[in-house]
Amino acid sequence: MTATGAATGILAYGAYVPRLRLQRRAMAEANRWLSPGLMGRGKGERSLGNWDEDALTMAVEAARDALGPDDDRSHVTGLLLATTTAPFADRLNAGIVAAALTLEPTIRAADITSCQKAGLTALAQAVELARGAAGAKILVAAADRRIAKAASTQEFDWGDGGAALLVGQGDTVADVIGMASSTVDFVDHFRGAGEEHDYHWEERWIRDEGFAKLVPPVLGRALADAGVAAGAVSHFILPSTFKGVAEGLARKAGIAAEAVADNLAASVGETGTAHALLMLAKVLETAQPGAVIVLAQFGQGCEALVLRVTDRIAGFRPVKGVSGWLANRKDETSYMKYLVFNRLVEWDRGMRAEKDNKTALTTLYRNNDQILGLVGGRCTKTGTVQFPRSRLSVAPNSPEADTQEPYRFAERPARILSYSADYLTYSMNPPNHYGMMDFDGGGRIFMDIADVEPGEVDAGTAMRMAFRIKDWDTRRGFTRYFWKAVPVR
Repeated sequence: MTATGAATGILAYGAYVPRLRLQRRAMAEANRWLSPGLMGRGKGERSLGNWDEDALTMAVEAARDALGPDDDRSHVTGLLLATTTAPFADRLNAGIVAAALTLEPTIRAADITSCQKAGLTALAQAVELARGAAGAKILVAAADRRIAKAASTQEFDWGDGGAALLVGQGDTVADVIGMASSTVDFVDHFRGAGEEHDYHWEERWIRDEGFAKLVPPVLGRALADAGVAAGAVSHFILPSTFKGVAEGLARKAGIAAEAVADNLAASVGETGTAHALLMLAKVLETAQPGAVIVLAQFGQGCEALVLRVTDRIAGFRPVKGVSGWLANRKDETSYMKYLVFNRLVEWDRGMRAEKDNKTALTTLYRNNDQILGLVGGRCTKTGTVQFPRSRLSVAPNSPEADTQEPYRFAERPARILSYSADYLTYSMNPPNHYGMMDFDGGGRIFMDIADVEPGEVDAGTAMRMAFRIKDWDTRRGFTRYFWKAVPVR
């Protein structure tokens, strides 16, 4: 209970699943000569991020899905980013997400990392922060793009994606009524500093000594904290790549078998730190008022929360939600594309890729809102909008000086004015598409076009903006971000 007596819970929820769905049968066939046993895993599909997507870009998309198209996000007072695949070891990754979302610089942001339950740890911390401060609205964003070794079981089990929740008091769609946690140095897998891939221990050990012994006590304490009997649980969420683990733990706890939520294994795969929140976002799409949700995640201990859905659940919908992103899909059967996009093979990029991508950090700082937030300018005298912002307005016959105010483009619809696609310029996914975007309300920006195949766009095609990787400075280990245009689907 909060100091003000108001309930604390989820105000908004959202998710993001990349459009590409790599078919597991294609993966199994590609590796059949090496590991015939993988054919048993060749059912369903897993989400595959495009070459220009990572944990930060997916966290931004999930947060936009939760926060909606309104570009005024001054109500957000904090940001917690959960991921184990952050691009920077020593740079505030949450700060990049905050800049892309144009959150106020007065917020407090932090990275929560280093274990799979980081998503729920971030959620629990957000609840505690919101309980202690009336009016606080903490954004929790979680995303992962884990890179598995080729021909491993993990590349079949894992998927790419993100989820986001806005936590606070007031018009909640689900109240947090109980929490419990444990921290135990049970090493089911690990990834050493500087290593690309995880090292995994034996499945039976993880299932029998990890999940079976570490999760039940935490579930019991969370239910006791909520004052809820196990039989009253409507939905039970526990990510696991091991078949039957969630069902077995539900049975052990006294939770009905029909309460166990779909783990999205057949359509997405497990998305790491984001997966419990992604499953929650899917459950909330159809949850009824009064439903009790138990949400748990395993990883060097366990985190568990108990939520009760409120009457306000019918009044909120994310922009697309998990169901919308699942419907926005494209079959991918090229295993080689998976390898290239995840930089698991060396390929000849050609001479046009031979350039120094050093970023001037001074320029990045001085133009931070324009580069990361896609914020241009609007002349306060003529109303003319432009990108980039400058001292002089581009208004015809009225070049006013020093009259521009910030103008956000990221949430504004646009259409292609003109475009080109070619195989001459370097691209990780040729042909390279780019063109002039004409925005509703004024303003034009020349941009890269992402998530598109030849013939899918033309002049007049409706587009939306997506935060993506622009390129990498591989010499210095720096990831460069900007916005790209994506077809509205």
